[in-house]
Amino acid sequence: MRSLKKIATTFFLFFSLVAVAQGQPKKVIADKIAGIVGDKIILYSDIRNSLADIVRQGQEVPPNAECMLMEQAIISKMLMLQAQKDSLPVTDEEVEADLDNRIRTYINQFGSQEALEEVAGKTIYQIKDDARESVKEQKLAQAMQRKIVDNVRITPIEVKAYFDKIPKDSLPFYESELEIGQIILYPKASRDLEQYIVGEMNNYKKQIENKVSDFCRLAKQVSEDPGSKDRCGQYQINRAEKTWDPVFLSTAFRLKEGDISSPVKSKFGFHIIQLVQRNGDDAIVRHILRIPPVTEEEINQSKRKLDTIRSRLIAGTIGFNEAGSKYSDDEAAKYSGPFITGRDGSTFVTIDQLDKEMVAMLGKMSVGEFSQPTAFESEQGKKGVRIVYLKSRTEPHRMNLKDDYSRISNFALEEKKGQTLDKWIKNKLPTYYVMVEPGTAEECPQLKKFDGETKSF
Repeated sequence: MRSLKKIATTFFLFFSLVAVAQGQPKKVIADKIAGIVGDKIILYSDIRNSLADIVRQGQEVPPNAECMLMEQAIISKMLMLQAQKDSLPVTDEEVEADLDNRIRTYINQFGSQEALEEVAGKTIYQIKDDARESVKEQKLAQAMQRKIVDNVRITPIEVKAYFDKIPKDSLPFYESELEIGQIILYPKASRDLEQYIVGEMNNYKKQIENKVSDFCRLAKQVSEDPGSKDRCGQYQINRAEKTWDPVFLSTAFRLKEGDISSPVKSKFGFHIIQLVQRNGDDAIVRHILRIPPVTEEEINQSKRKLDTIRSRLIAGTIGFNEAGSKYSDDEAAKYSGPFITGRDGSTFVTIDQLDKEMVAMLGKMSVGEFSQPTAFESEQGKKGVRIVYLKSRTEPHRMNLKDDYSRISNFALEEKKGQTLDKWIKNKLPTYYVMVEPGTAEECPQLKKFDGETKSF
């Protein structure tokens, strides 16, 4: 049987917004009951559509995938029903926010709202209506799962015991990893240069309104947003999405369809924005971005400021985390700290995750050193100045307690949470009416523990 730890970490990935798959016009699925938990039914179509989601998302299909998904579905129903009994709070606002996020993800995958609706054979509102109850059930199950495992803790003795269980010839090999912090300043352009850019943006607006040019052509020619210029500066946005600059968002939603804004300044630069289409809190917009150039003098001013901060760091009168929070213009530093995070969310990264300029800097640094203030260019083409702190560097090695304690501790904690969930399910199972379609348990050995548990709860 696949461990419940694995089930806990994969369940909510597999059971995503199945309404899209259910809208496929060529779907031929016998829609019969595969199982019952309490007063909740599990349909074969749910299982097979979830399997189709896995394939469509390019994920590897595990052996006996339908059996695994059926097991996950039963566990989810149990968690959801217990959450209802315990009156765990899940608001309509949380459900709607989740639905909106899922819809945006699918729109990004298919390229546009129209493409999504064509594939699904339904409007966005129909897709959301079809998925709403399922999403609420998922969120209740998630809330119950958190309640069960959130207080699970791990001790150093348990971490060592976990590590000692791993066969020595199965210990993973890790490349050299680094912990790197950076404090970034983005120099501001002079007032005169900003006014010059505003004048050019006003000229673009006049050209479009007078039909001398069109928005698409100008966006491709002059916009400095590499993420949108090739598609005429177009984005799909939502009023509640926090990743958008608030000035950009509020300006876009004040426009009428077809209107073009006056130049507005965001944290990225200056924009003119056109509202193409709006549907409630969703909108399609186009924009042209211009970034006022900074001169050598502004860059040198930022270097001098960072040099003062570096002196304080070396003297120990301020800590790196405090300095990053207080002085860095990097937004991530304000929330998650000034250290670069890797793909797994940890502060350990490999060389291939860093930009070339930083790699060159690190080649000349020792652990514990702070770099000199150095000019660089962000992925968005924005000029900045930074100091880099090399906190640690590991050599290529096999997993061991000295170098990888934090990582091993996380693995051990996840296993303990899985065991805790496993124990909860085992204890609660006799209190629920659970029915598995006859014959299914023979095909799926992991379902035998559910077969015959027919006590009323």
